[in-house]
Amino acid sequence: MDDRVAGALSLPDDWPAHPDLSLALNRMGSFDWDLDSGLMHMDQPALDVFDLRADEYDDRPVTLGLRVPPDEGVRLDGMVAQALKSGQTNYGAYFRILRRDGSLRWTHTQGFVRRDATGRPRRIIGIVRDATQELADSTARRELDEERRRRTSLVEGTTAALAHARTVRDVTDVLRNSQGLAHLGATSLVMGLIEAGRIHLVADGPEGSFVPGTRYTRTDEPYPMSEVVRTLIPRFIESADDFATSYPILWPHISHLGITSAAYLPLIAQARPIGALGLLYSDKDGFTADERNLLVALGSSIAQSLQRAMLYEQEHDLAEGLQQAMLPRRVPEVPGAQIAVRYRSARLGRDIGGDWYDVIPLPGGRVGAVIGDVQGHDTHAAAVMGQLRIVLRAYAAEGHSPATVMARASVFLSELDTDRFATCTYAEADLTTGVVQLVRAGHVDPLVRDVDGSCRKVPVEGGLPLSLSAEFGRLEYPVTTVELDPGQTMVLFTDGLVELPGADLDEGMQLLTSMVRGGPQDLQQLADRLCDSVDERGGEDDVAVLLLRRKAAHAPQPGGRLQQHVAQNDPEALSSARHMIRAAVRAWGAKDRADEVELAADELTTNALMHTDGGAIVTIRVLTGPERRLRVDVEDRSSALPRRRDAGESGVSGRGLMLVDRLADAWGVESRGTGKCVWCEFVIPPRD
Repeated sequence: MDDRVAGALSLPDDWPAHPDLSLALNRMGSFDWDLDSGLMHMDQPALDVFDLRADEYDDRPVTLGLRVPPDEGVRLDGMVAQALKSGQTNYGAYFRILRRDGSLRWTHTQGFVRRDATGRPRRIIGIVRDATQELADSTARRELDEERRRRTSLVEGTTAALAHARTVRDVTDVLRNSQGLAHLGATSLVMGLIEAGRIHLVADGPEGSFVPGTRYTRTDEPYPMSEVVRTLIPRFIESADDFATSYPILWPHISHLGITSAAYLPLIAQARPIGALGLLYSDKDGFTADERNLLVALGSSIAQSLQRAMLYEQEHDLAEGLQQAMLPRRVPEVPGAQIAVRYRSARLGRDIGGDWYDVIPLPGGRVGAVIGDVQGHDTHAAAVMGQLRIVLRAYAAEGHSPATVMARASVFLSELDTDRFATCTYAEADLTTGVVQLVRAGHVDPLVRDVDGSCRKVPVEGGLPLSLSAEFGRLEYPVTTVELDPGQTMVLFTDGLVELPGADLDEGMQLLTSMVRGGPQDLQQLADRLCDSVDERGGEDDVAVLLLRRKAAHAPQPGGRLQQHVAQNDPEALSSARHMIRAAVRAWGAKDRADEVELAADELTTNALMHTDGGAIVTIRVLTGPERRLRVDVEDRSSALPRRRDAGESGVSGRGLMLVDRLADAWGVESRGTGKCVWCEFVIPPRD
């Protein structure tokens, strides 16, 4: 523990098992906020200050939002963040909470920041207490009120609170809790928005004041909101008699509320009405000229915020639909694998981004797994993501090697006439042999979880992000080959899963590794747990997760096969074929003949690439019969049959088939309609 703050607050090490009695006697509660886990433990006196029962609090700070008005919460969050960032050892603030009965009362908190030897904040320990009487009767309250009046006017304060509102619901929440309306002394408010020529009531209060039949009203009906929408002129109702005379249909339904005056304001944005706001008072008679001007200005500010919120919601709905259409509707069933995928949208209303995942079934018992992230959080990012997902799937299905798939995708994104780039990892797994070929374009490294639950990061040599590699002419993506044993799980994810506030990526990777290590064995539950952890720590970025587990190894049945296309001048494909053969031989119980099989297959493939005009297709399979045989086929497009000949003067050229003849138990050549196939067979031990 940091010695600088060792004496800041005297609390037992095993708090809250033994709460400090002196704090409780002074109507103070204490809390202990673990910044690593995000959990805030509070003792019973602290819960009493917030007017919460023990069964209503789950140790998550977000739950206190039930009692902290949104504008106060924004101010407190900013103050705590500044204390952590600036290196402060303590902070203090007065704020208001909303009691169970709807009343507001003043509260004071004092927090002390505990840091480790490196200066990183780890815990906040502090107290909360009821400060209502203190601020009501003391100079502190007068000074606080005076400071608030000096800092901002009513309209400026409300506008500042509305600046954080992203949705219509956010706007109505701010209006119900804002300090400005409390200063106005309004008993309640009503607000309606124009939808399809009608006024939709979106906010009303207090409880029990709703008038049946007014949830939707026409603009030509005799209601005050309808009037101000039609005339675009504010309506100030000076007295109860004025209300009863002007609106005889509405008044009988609200007369029991004790309303003495009201102000109805048209909400106008870009010279057209979008709704109306009504403020109702129970202890006010009439309005001065200054009050009317203030309310008109307030209505204008609210209208601008509402219009922004409605446009945001429209864009959000459009983008969300676009994004859902771009992501795979379902994960395909892949023999030999268990797969779980998740997409978790960002916080703070930014629900649209460019994160994506994809699962691509491939021939020969292979599967492609893609995880990626397009730069940005908007509809354009979602649209680019959808196009990129489609072309990646198309290139993989065409049979290109992983490096070629990534390179072509980069060229596509570069030519898409967009300023966005994308990070991506593409993994092509052979589920029979367990060979996984990984290509990384500026993305985070994946993890592998073992059968025993242990977890490790897989270092994957990477290239530049998609689009940037094409722009800088660096399209040679290296391929990293790993083997996935039966029961092992590969964890692919976007960086939102490892981004921690105030921490670097390595710390996030360590935390993720520990969560995967201690997570549930079931893939679906593990995927849920990873996404839930982001919510618990307040992550603000999109998250995509793809978990791929290889099932128990299974030998191919007669007719089953593994196949790899090798193009000319494609060293990655040739290397991939070698890895496939080596892993297949081990998986099929022929480890003792691995060198012979690999060397013979390499000779046949090299001959096809050197002496024909096209590429080669390498196939390896197990044949069952009186004796178990492993067969390698190398097909090409040339009809010219090879012949065994003596080596040349160099002693190298011409001995390929001689070497195959010595290594293999049998070999031969078969004519095919489009070329020929050179094959060789090896007797291997029977499987136990």
